[in-house]
Amino acid sequence: MDATTRQRILDAVDAGFAAQLEFTADMVRFPSMRGHEAAMQQFMADQLTARGYSVDHWKIDVGDIKDMRGFAPVEFVDYAEAFNVVGTLTPREVKGRSLIINGHIDVVPPCDETRWTTPPFEPRIEGGRMYGRGAGDMKSGLAAGIYAIEALKSAGFRPAAPVYLQSVVEEECTGNGALACIQRGYKADGALVPEPFGASIMRAEVGLIWACIDIEGDPQHASAAFKNVGANALEKAIHIWPFMKRLEAEWNARKVDHPVYKDHPHPIRVNLGKLSGGDWVSSVPAKARMELRIGVLEGEDLAKIRQEIADRLAEACAADPYLAEHPAKLTFHGFMADGYVLQPGSDIEAAMGTAHQAVFGEPVTSTISSAVTDARFFGLYQDTPSLVYGATCGLPHGIDEYVELDSLQQVTRVYALFIAEWCGLEAI
Repeated sequence: MDATTRQRILDAVDAGFAAQLEFTADMVRFPSMRGHEAAMQQFMADQLTARGYSVDHWKIDVGDIKDMRGFAPVEFVDYAEAFNVVGTLTPREVKGRSLIINGHIDVVPPCDETRWTTPPFEPRIEGGRMYGRGAGDMKSGLAAGIYAIEALKSAGFRPAAPVYLQSVVEEECTGNGALACIQRGYKADGALVPEPFGASIMRAEVGLIWACIDIEGDPQHASAAFKNVGANALEKAIHIWPFMKRLEAEWNARKVDHPVYKDHPHPIRVNLGKLSGGDWVSSVPAKARMELRIGVLEGEDLAKIRQEIADRLAEACAADPYLAEHPAKLTFHGFMADGYVLQPGSDIEAAMGTAHQAVFGEPVTSTISSAVTDARFFGLYQDTPSLVYGATCGLPHGIDEYVELDSLQQVTRVYALFIAEWCGLEAI
């Protein structure tokens, strides 16, 4: 790419950035939490159609993907509103390498809405940031991918290889949206996942399991005035929790032998994400449910990890007289994710490095993460090198989540140059 072409593309990104922010704000206004994504995906389908993409818009059928490697069990949820959208741009003549740009539109609940400075689904720009649920994680990233291509068009070009713009659901809970794209037949020479971990290439991500523990108590009058004390299901859950939490320290100790994670300070987290139970204050709770997010070192066998979880629960139950007779039930639902490492030296990393150097004036760095993304599907199950590189997000999954706008503009510039480098360019 000559310097004149490069500058035309960068200028086009800058000229379109105000429109990009308006588009991102429109995305944030959709409260696209799990089970409520359909309206947002219709918006995405309409927007991609208007921009000249050939659009595939379909409802995910669990039956189509349940036997695929990488499928995450969905024990307790309905997929009636689970739609994917893929927009395809095809050149007149293929000269470059094809690319998947994969981003998710599902967001986590806003926690306590009363504690947000402004409502979570009313985007606010202040102090060089856009605030709102999903502004960082990761609607701004998906919008940046779209507007990087719009900048190429404004500069008089389009990618010289097929580009598949994937707007998916279920990233925050299973990854089954990205898996459904694979089942649908979408494959490319490389993939970009514009998650907001900063302008650095994610070298590795952990695996992840969601587990549900159900406890049945013995409901009685809480006063024990009728001589029956019962067994408090919530108290039994509290008894179980320290046993499960100890897995975190034990599994982090294994990192010493891991080629990538040995220097990470704390890659594995075991999080008690939900605890529920009871229906009357003066009654001993009859039921309790614990839901856990359990990190897994890359390379670990998920079947063996599941067995370790089951064994630890059995140990907890054996240590309590009531639970020894009435053991808790373990169910795996949601994430069942393998870890993923992008091995150094790939062509796609080199292309991103060239684009990053042109924008930032310094070599791109790499990081390793204790989080999980949809990049694993392409890297592990399609042998497609998959990059995670994005803007800077603050307080993801927290109150007053935001994206740094300067980082977003710079990263969009990098995306435009990267697409031009990877896919090649043809004149419009």
